[in-house]
Formats: sequence, structure tokens, C-alpha cells
Amino acid sequence: MRILLTNDDGIEAPGLDVLEKIATDLTDDVWVVAPETDNSGASHSLTLAEPLRMREIGKRRYAVKGTPTDCVIMGVRFLLKDEPPDLVLSGVNRGQNLADDVNYSGTVAGAIEGTLLGVPSIALSLAIGNYDHGTPIWETPMEHGAELMHKLLDAGWPEGTVLNVNFPDCQPDEVQGMVATRQGLRDTALLDIDDRMDTRGKAYYWIGIAKRNAKPPKGTDLWAVRSNLISVSPLCLDFTDSSSLEALAGVLGEKAK
Repeated sequence: MRILLTNDDGIEAPGLDVLEKIATDLTDDVWVVAPETDNSGASHSLTLAEPLRMREIGKRRYAVKGTPTDCVIMGVRFLLKDEPPDLVLSGVNRGQNLADDVNYSGTVAGAIEGTLLGVPSIALSLAIGNYDHGTPIWETPMEHGAELMHKLLDAGWPEGTVLNVNFPDCQPDEVQGMVATRQGLRDTALLDIDDRMDTRGKAYYWIGIAKRNAKPPKGTDLWAVRSNLISVSPLCLDFTDSSSLEALAGVLGEKAK
């Protein structure tokens, strides 16, 4: 098996080293193509207005001045074009990618791009209690990651589906199991703008999310991670809402075939 690794935290991120350990438990044929710098929140963006720069920093290890999406394309369609990878792993992200996070996450986008290019892909993230000051418990994905990958690869999943994995913020021996989940939904009222003044009296702004204890519905990714469970959510890349499609067809007279 040939595995391509990427992330959105950058080539120097410790989570990438964890992911490499997980991957090398599966195969010796592991390639790393990751952004030069932190691309958190880059979502599924492409670099189109300027050329990509790539440098080799070690055996089968490359840094790209671009987004996670750029990195996966460079890996699949350039570096490994003669023998494409069998699996793309993106992560392990420093911080959860749950619920609405998947719309902004560069980590999830890396796995989405792999899926679009026809390669089975998995995004992996680690929840931390306090994103700004918390210490990630990397031992948790390190200890449970390879077993989980074996289970998922043995089971398989449909084309056009990307798997989104989130490890809970707890010690490895406190993990209560692995569970299939549906994508949760956050309260958008928690999204806020923090406006401040710099030392020259000019305004600047931070996008932030207010902290609040909530009780997410059972079966969601949010519930799973709070319950010290490893969450695995299958995300469909076909955004079409089938029920709305039927309703629109009734209004417009005919559904496109």
C-alpha cells in the first residue's frame, strides 16, 4: 500500500509526525506533501493566481507553498503520477473538526481532494480542551490510530465518500470506543466578532466562537467526542438534497435526467 499524507497545520506540525507514525504501522511506502505554513481554515481553496513552489526536505517528504488541496494535487498528479497512492490521510489536526467545522477545515479539504481524485481518503483530528492554551494528547491518536485505520480499510467505504475522524480530548486508556456518527450542528449564535484597538488607535477584529456547555444530540460527532468516543463520520461529496430535488421537480415540471 502507498499512502500520501498531508495536513493544514503545516509541515512542522507535531500532528503530522503522529500521522506518519500511524501510516508507517500500515506500510513502509509513505509520502508526505504538506503546506509550508499553517493553513488552518483554508477550506478547499486552490492556488490559481501564482505558481506553486515545492521543496524536498527529506526522503519522500515535501513542503509546498500552498494549501492542503494544492498539496494533494501535487502528490497525486505530479510526484506520484506514475504510481498513485492507495490512500490519502490528512491530519492529525491540532483541534477538532466536528459539525460545521468541516466547511472551513483545510484538514477535511485535503481528504476531500483525495476523494475527488479517486483515492480513498480520511481526515483525522484531535480535540483539545482549550484551543489557545490546551496541550494536545497526541498519545491518543498515536495509540488508537493504526487499529482504527485497519478497521476502516477492512470495511471499505463508497466512492464519493470521505471519512472524518475525530479523537476525543482524553488519555488513551480513557477512550470508550469507536463509533460511527452523523455530522452535528453548532449553534450559530455562538459565532462572534471581537473588535479591538491596536497601539495606534486603529481597529482590528478577531472571528471567535463563544464557549458554552451544550448537550449535542446522541449519535452526532459532537456527542461522541464529548463522550470520550472516537468519532467516524462518513461525509458525502454530493451536496444534492434529494428531497428538495423532488419538490423542485414538482414545481418546475420535470427533473433533469
